[in-house]
Amino acid sequence: MRRIDGGMLRVGLIGCGNIGSVIAEAIDSRKVRCRLVSVYDKDTNMAKYLGLRLKDKPKVVNSFQGLLVGTDIIVEAASQKAVRDYAPKALAAGKSILIMSSGALLDKNLLDHLVKSASKNNARIYIPSGAVSGVDGIKSASVGGVKSVLLQTTKPPKSLAGYEKVKRRKVVFEGPASEAVRLFPANVNVAAVLSLAGVGSEKTKVRIIADPSAKRNIHEIFVYGSSGRIYSRIENIPSPGNPRTSYLACLSAIKTLADIGGVVSVGT
Repeated sequence: MRRIDGGMLRVGLIGCGNIGSVIAEAIDSRKVRCRLVSVYDKDTNMAKYLGLRLKDKPKVVNSFQGLLVGTDIIVEAASQKAVRDYAPKALAAGKSILIMSSGALLDKNLLDHLVKSASKNNARIYIPSGAVSGVDGIKSASVGGVKSVLLQTTKPPKSLAGYEKVKRRKVVFEGPASEAVRLFPANVNVAAVLSLAGVGSEKTKVRIIADPSAKRNIHEIFVYGSSGRIYSRIENIPSPGNPRTSYLACLSAIKTLADIGGVVSVGT
């Protein structure tokens, strides 16, 4: 990937809400060895407000095309719709892309198109692990064969759109990951990450629980395969700016950017 400024990546950010702001602030505070060149949001005021808060002022552009000027990688922190609308354009322009709204990639036609475009245009697609742990283990286990993957997510009702008024512990969804990311697009992108790392979205099962007694977002992952059994449990602190997002998801994007810009990458 092309570099400037002594090796620093030039970043364009789409989505200036909670996740995008955390990523931008990490870059601005030098936690990541890259430079935020430009920001874009369909709400121009949000983009302007983010730009004003940063020490190194990025250019606030009024169209996605503006993000493609002078950047090496586009960071998507907006929505599944943004992935569908803009990821093809970024890759066609030879820009790598880091995708947070990974649920969009369970559309096989879209994913196939993006992979072909990335290969053709010498670009890369990066998908952070998000709010879960153990993705490296699932990737490794899938080489030997994985029989089943179950993600059980427990969240406070206020973190689940449409279920804010649930008064007692309740299973609000049980089914394949493909359906989970469609019905809960802002909540279970982790299901998409697990699907892409393992056995696919139809074989990856998801159970979502609304629990008023839950103080944190909890993800439990059960994997069975030829290499053995994997179990992990993550109790995530909600992101301060959005209770529906786990803070770890923001941090995973920051670490992914750091690895792209670095010379050593640890983990499968």
